[in-house]
Amino acid sequence: MLEQYKYRCRPFHQDLWRIQRKRLKITYCVYLPSKLRTMSGGKQLQFLAVFVLLVRCQQKPTVTMTPELKMIYSGDLFYLSCNSSTSGSSVKWYLNNSQQQQTNEIFQIAVASPKHSGSYQCETNGQMSETFPISVMEHAPSASLKIKTGYPVMPYGGEVVLQLHHDEDLKGWWCWVYRREKKQRKSIRFRSSLDSSTDITFQSSLTDPMSIFWCTHSTQQERRSNQVTVRISDQDIFLEMDPMPAVIGESLTLRCLVWGTDRISKTVFYKGNEVIADGNTFTHKIKDVTESTEGKYKCDAIYTHVARTAGPNYHKVSDVQDVFVQVPLIKAVLSVDSGLRCSCPRCSTEATFHWYKKTDDQWKQMQVTSNPMTPKEGGNYACKAKWSTGQSVMSNEYTYPTSSNLVTVLIILLVVAGILTTLIGFIFYRKRNTTGPVYEDVPRRLREGDENYEMLQKAGSGQRETPYDTLQPEASGGVKKEREYEPLKKEGTKEGVYHTLGMEAAAGGGEGGYEALKKERTKEVYHTLGTEAAAGGGEGGYEALKKEGMKEGVYHTLGTEGAAGGGQ
Repeated sequence: MLEQYKYRCRPFHQDLWRIQRKRLKITYCVYLPSKLRTMSGGKQLQFLAVFVLLVRCQQKPTVTMTPELKMIYSGDLFYLSCNSSTSGSSVKWYLNNSQQQQTNEIFQIAVASPKHSGSYQCETNGQMSETFPISVMEHAPSASLKIKTGYPVMPYGGEVVLQLHHDEDLKGWWCWVYRREKKQRKSIRFRSSLDSSTDITFQSSLTDPMSIFWCTHSTQQERRSNQVTVRISDQDIFLEMDPMPAVIGESLTLRCLVWGTDRISKTVFYKGNEVIADGNTFTHKIKDVTESTEGKYKCDAIYTHVARTAGPNYHKVSDVQDVFVQVPLIKAVLSVDSGLRCSCPRCSTEATFHWYKKTDDQWKQMQVTSNPMTPKEGGNYACKAKWSTGQSVMSNEYTYPTSSNLVTVLIILLVVAGILTTLIGFIFYRKRNTTGPVYEDVPRRLREGDENYEMLQKAGSGQRETPYDTLQPEASGGVKKEREYEPLKKEGTKEGVYHTLGMEAAAGGGEGGYEALKKERTKEVYHTLGTEAAAGGGEGGYEALKKEGMKEGVYHTLGTEGAAGGGQ
């Protein structure tokens, strides 16, 4: 029996000796009283064959990681376990020799960040484990994994379709799934026909409460993707969010979804037991994520199904989901400098820059690696820094104008500049050349019995007589003066005569300074100036324009003789 053991000739206790089993590498404690130790070797071994009491020995605890990751990136989920020979005992955890609040055998790190980097140890029954080093990268992994079809929370037995993307071909890559409850890790390999593609999709059934997916290169384990965590629920209602952890400074959208219907009439969102949103929309957006955003969330909804024609609506509450928060990853910066320039001071010195253009709300990589880069056409552009084991987050977005838009902008600027220059010059000219008032008010004077207008006078005129005379009616009982004009008279109802000013009077002639315009009911006659008057002739200085239809109406116009200064 004792041939299966080898001795370690050192006492563990006063009457206990350590014996290690060779094959199974299990250490036992052997109770060996001091009297037996003084016996000869052969008798001692025979005695031990009968009286030896084997008990499991206390071992030094060890720290292990699940799932096992060669490289750890910000946002990763993993567990540290303290493995000890005495299960159920209390455990103390240390990070860089500083005791942590965790007291369970399992230390969960839900969202890795640089603050989790360091040396971990656990202690049980006064024994300390060896150090377990962890280094968390601040940048993103070289490949990206996302949910193409499905949600982060799915019903039991549901399926999700995931998509792996790498800018280079995916030859030699495979993916993994770790099922927490089953403590089971399985690989997912792809068909060889897909190895040369930059995008691969695969499908997985969900039967474990939580499944963690990620992908790695078969030979270069440091080349890997991010993780995607999918949970299952027995409820019909789910609280959904982005599969990646929330990032400080960015937004987070929570969605309250019901499996099999979108006819939701009311939703309420909770953080813990506190209501944070109540309304008829099934989404709630947290605009600016902070560390205080982290916590446990749930929602309840009032809803119905299309096929339901009677009865009350359903009202159910979702399972509680944890919202974890992480610090921002390293991000590239896009600036405008002789084109578009991409930079990333915190990235690897081996990084190269890659350009992307948004097409149909998706970023498409361009076959351009120059930096700076001048786009050939307008659109929305962004960039990334990449190297063998990682990459930065997508840079800020920049809208590059099209050439036609640029020409239009320049033309508009030139036109506006010309208008402003002209306006400023005109204002300056007016200020320098204006010495007095440009316009003068026209006085208006009322006289008894009628409205008359005085002549327009020009300021500063020194003439004795005014250049324009007004119409002056004769005073009541007075005598008409020379060069005065008589008013137009209307006589009777059968015949109306309107008198016009004769041109002879205007020229200073004698009597008969006007002719009568006569109007009769049977016809109208309009008299125009005769051409003879214009030449200074005698009488008959007008001819008549006749219009049939009324009895007679005669309107006399000014003769041109007066205008020429002719006779009466």
